[in-house]
Amino acid sequence: MTAHVDTFAKDRLPPPEQQPDFLFDRPELQFPPQLNCAAELLDRWVDCGQGDRLCLQGPGVRWTYEQLQAEVNRIANVLVHDCGLVPGQRVLLRGPNAPRLVACWFAVVKAGGIAVGSMPLLRAKELCQIVQKAEIGLALCDARLADELALARPQCPSLQRVLHYHGDAPDGAPTLEALAAAQPATFDAVPTAADDTCLIAFTSGTTGAPKGTMHFHRDVMAACACWPVHTLKATPDDVFIGSPPLAFTFGLGGLVLFPMSIGASTVLIEKATPEALPAAIERFKATVCFTAPTAYRAMAAKVAPHDLRSLRKCVSAGEALPAATRALWKQATGIELIDGIGATELLHIFISHTDDEARPGATGKLVPGYVACVVDEQLQPLPPNTVGRLAVKGPTGCRYLADERQRRYVQDGWNITGDAYWVDDDGWFHYQSRVDDMIISGGYNIGGPEVEDCLLQHPAVAECAVIGWPDEERGQVVKAFVVPRPSHTPGEALVRALQDHVKASIAPYKYPRAIEFRDSLPRTETGKLQRFKLREAAATSAAAASSTAQAPA
Repeated sequence: MTAHVDTFAKDRLPPPEQQPDFLFDRPELQFPPQLNCAAELLDRWVDCGQGDRLCLQGPGVRWTYEQLQAEVNRIANVLVHDCGLVPGQRVLLRGPNAPRLVACWFAVVKAGGIAVGSMPLLRAKELCQIVQKAEIGLALCDARLADELALARPQCPSLQRVLHYHGDAPDGAPTLEALAAAQPATFDAVPTAADDTCLIAFTSGTTGAPKGTMHFHRDVMAACACWPVHTLKATPDDVFIGSPPLAFTFGLGGLVLFPMSIGASTVLIEKATPEALPAAIERFKATVCFTAPTAYRAMAAKVAPHDLRSLRKCVSAGEALPAATRALWKQATGIELIDGIGATELLHIFISHTDDEARPGATGKLVPGYVACVVDEQLQPLPPNTVGRLAVKGPTGCRYLADERQRRYVQDGWNITGDAYWVDDDGWFHYQSRVDDMIISGGYNIGGPEVEDCLLQHPAVAECAVIGWPDEERGQVVKAFVVPRPSHTPGEALVRALQDHVKASIAPYKYPRAIEFRDSLPRTETGKLQRFKLREAAATSAAAASSTAQAPA
């Protein structure tokens, strides 16, 4: 039975007929009706006598499970007794990756609230979208990120109170730390139901307006019971590290939920750039790393001065992993990347490689607990080696917060992820593109990531993105946006060299007929390419035409 007094989330769940089919046919996915995932991931380690195990660390901070529990309990008491939080209310969390942010997340969930993360780089307009859609009444905000939230507040009448930490509150009000210090270090977890919402995660905005995805306490535990157990196979002695923000479910899972589900520890770095991450791995002797393909590519050239012998597992997700990047990282470190595809809508990874079984160019095989197939527009399964839409079912699935796009994402019980895939005869899933990004040129279907992977194998290319560009004769042509390496000069000669490279490597009809050189590419805070911005910018920018070299047909 639900413990939620505030029924906002329950009242805005998609109707049952619009929700996906959920699969709980494995023993580890049998959850009791009453479940609080904060108690499962944190309190149980203290209760079983392992509270002295290291849990979180960062520059100047080392918290055991018992110390984290005390911090969480004090903050939970602040939420309930100082702020009047009732189960079911939404709390905005705003801060860079740090132990205090983790304590805030667990405090909200333990008190029966719903945690709503926000990327640190979000501006006031984007914060307004989140606060308004989730009708958030309380925020816990790192004081260093207070400005944008303050700008958003006049447009957010629901947001009645903001507590600041890691610095003085702008209005001189007591800080979260000061309030917490006056509270006891004990707090009993609210007896929430397994199907009470504990998390609203907003999508990263690669296709425009973000969508709020609602996840239950049981979803969090199901994610911990599938991919990390069967694919990652980490141990309690592992030390996790990475770059994804905790507001991104890839980061929340990889840097908090998964290590704590096995009693391991995590290193949290506020600015885990490709320049900073190798040094942090060496300093903290990290063993498991989570970051995006672009970061692995950038780090490959920077790892030589660092002792990374502690590192034994590296996970890549967030966008397609080019085979060239996989090879580059293995050459630099000797480690085979664990690649996978997940979705905010399904919480985490559902198709993946393992570190002992990898096939370059493929995304991986099904994670135990999930089923998937490639279907046509009528949701009919397609034969192997045929490109179609990826459809997935499992113990987690899409529940958008009051959003009409639910009907498109969930069809006939399947989560339709929006990815174009084909599956080979051995059960390996191969990514082609986002369905909306499939390039149709002269009757050919061309996946942009395949062309990107080919271009990345050329020594002149640091980064690239490929999209379809309108063309009267062919409908679309392949257009590449290329960030060249510093030692290579943009120009007609480089255009020809890149086009010839692609023609020699993959089917010639896939070569980019247009190449535009850029200093950088638009990405989300999680590192995902924003191809829609390339289309918008290229369509309206007169400057683009002057720097684009077009080859004859």
